[in-house]
Amino acid sequence: MDALQAALALGSGSVVGFTLGLVGGGGSVLAVPLLVYLVGVTNPHVAIGTSAVAVAANALLNLANHARSGNVKWRCAAVFTVAGVLGAVVGAWFGRQMDGERLLALFAVLMMVVGVLMLRNRKGVGLPHVTLGRDNFPKLVGFGLATGLLSGFFGIGGGFLIVPGLVAATGMPILNAMASSLLAVTGFGVATSASYAFAGLVNWTIAGLFVAGGFAGGLLGTRVARRVGQRRGALNVLFAGLIFVVATYMLARTFMAF
Repeated sequence: MDALQAALALGSGSVVGFTLGLVGGGGSVLAVPLLVYLVGVTNPHVAIGTSAVAVAANALLNLANHARSGNVKWRCAAVFTVAGVLGAVVGAWFGRQMDGERLLALFAVLMMVVGVLMLRNRKGVGLPHVTLGRDNFPKLVGFGLATGLLSGFFGIGGGFLIVPGLVAATGMPILNAMASSLLAVTGFGVATSASYAFAGLVNWTIAGLFVAGGFAGGLLGTRVARRVGQRRGALNVLFAGLIFVVATYMLARTFMAF
């Protein structure tokens, strides 16, 4: 690795960390294309495995930031995470069996669908005092399993899927869902990265640089999220807008490769 590639990895990590702190997701959504198209990781499966390691570590750092602000719904997040990790292990195995370029294209389409759903629900205020109970426990398990399968399959931390899943299962406000999702992103990332690492599909040097860059970006992202979260629907629009931009870029690059 030369100095330029190392600098690009650090800068990309800062962007990923900022996004995780801001919207609780988007780590691997950004990390995978950044690794492939900017840093220069030529093997899509190595990019996916490396991003899973980096995103899991950055998500843990950002979780601590949000926890200090009291934004995390720990019990709901824990149930969702346990169910999701089981799904992620299975999903990761299936994902490694598919062609890398096709995997990226399917991932981009899935992102578009999630973005539309987030825009449709942008006016909802949510239930700020929601707690784990018999009414939402089955929903948390179901959404957790489904999200984990998709997260492992596409090799992503899953924040862009976890946040809508937590909102749908519990009705919590999006700021709480974004903060709580980081627990699941960490768990999913560990499960997915372990699977890819066992197969020798992780570049540990680049992963370390991503984590280092993501630390500073995460602190800034968390601060911005607290301010934007006070405006009704603003985080939803921001969340969806980021999805559409990245998904469109990934689709364009994937089709150009064929």
